[in-house]
Amino acid sequence: MQVFGSSGVRGVANEAVTPAFALRVAKAAGSVWEAPRVALGRDTRRTGGMLANAVAAGLASVGADVDRVGVVPTPALQAYAAREGVPAVMVTASHNPPEYNGLKLVGSDGVELSVEAIEGVEEALLAEAFDETAWDETGADRTVEGARREYVEELLAAVDRERIADAGLTVALDPGHGAGALTSPEFFRELGCRVVTVNAQRDPHFPGRDPEPVPENLSDLGRLVRASDADVGIAHDGDADRAIFFDESGEFVRGDATFAALAAAELDPGDAVVSAVNVSQRLVDVCEDVGADLELTPIGSTRIMTRIGQLEAAGRTVPIAGEGNGGVIFPDYRVTRDGAFTGARFLELLAERPMSEVVAPFDDYVNVRVNVAYADESERDAMLAAAERYAERADASVTTTDGYRLDYGDAWVLARPSGTEPVVRVYAEAHDETRMRELADALVAEMEDAR
Repeated sequence: MQVFGSSGVRGVANEAVTPAFALRVAKAAGSVWEAPRVALGRDTRRTGGMLANAVAAGLASVGADVDRVGVVPTPALQAYAAREGVPAVMVTASHNPPEYNGLKLVGSDGVELSVEAIEGVEEALLAEAFDETAWDETGADRTVEGARREYVEELLAAVDRERIADAGLTVALDPGHGAGALTSPEFFRELGCRVVTVNAQRDPHFPGRDPEPVPENLSDLGRLVRASDADVGIAHDGDADRAIFFDESGEFVRGDATFAALAAAELDPGDAVVSAVNVSQRLVDVCEDVGADLELTPIGSTRIMTRIGQLEAAGRTVPIAGEGNGGVIFPDYRVTRDGAFTGARFLELLAERPMSEVVAPFDDYVNVRVNVAYADESERDAMLAAAERYAERADASVTTTDGYRLDYGDAWVLARPSGTEPVVRVYAEAHDETRMRELADALVAEMEDAR
């Protein structure tokens, strides 16, 4: 795909992602869908209204009525799409910095479009094959009230409220000024938790922290957990489709560890799990212990959800899927990443044991991710060529599903281009910090020399 990346299309707003571009994407999607109605939502970014207006205009120009659901988490828009049986466009850049924005396309089943469906939209976009209609057949525009509340009610119905309420948990919550600020505090309180918050005001400038829920952005949440004597800390990204956790002592818990803990609680022998090529050995170990099959895809929610659909169509059971970045999918609930739902499912695990004990079996690996920036495609290509040469020389098992992953038995390292930013990401994992750093630093140095 030339335009759409691993999770939609993103870039700096009003530079790479302009109103004119959003208009064209909406025309292409509306022309391919041929749907009488399309839902439209956005996160809290400053440029969200501008781009949403462009999307609405593009959809109306090809004859689609537009249901504007306003500022909502991405999973709330997906819930609306599934409930109403209409496709949807979400204006969001997820975890990217405030200056970014983007577009995510959702089918009428509430699931992100498959790779094949996205390629169809991209083909129409590049060919400018838009089914523009006559003036008296253009679409209408309406504001939808209550989508956030309906989403919260669906969440409440889908989790074990009694188990969570009986545990008497205190939740420290950091929605990061994003769309989750409008739903998650209410949701966790209605689960019977005491909820204390930081960065819980909707703000287009994200003054408290950047949207990505990584340790360097979440120091306030760690302090809040300790100050409030909370049982757990939960952080979201900008559109609240991820959940990242802190334990009861205010220590950051890696998403790979929480994903493995959730998988261990969900899986039975013979089940399938879908994750990406940067999967942690933690999840590999869980699958081997349980007797479940691990299916790997290129990185990105679109690829993972596409594979879930293929496996379920073949009669396989997929209780859980996702990535170690906090984006977990429970297909029996909905084939979508949902930070609030993931948070609640983890609270169910905390009903009998503290967070630190739940994740302790999955805490024997260390990880790092390094972003190596490039200025243009020639620099990117030079770095990837260097990674390929490095892989050819390495005494390791090499996987090229998405970039170059080198498995050494006791550790692994991966280099692959980001689908949303002008960087090549290098991931490494090992049992100890020294080994991890050696692997990451060696590959980064090779690529930087080539650049």
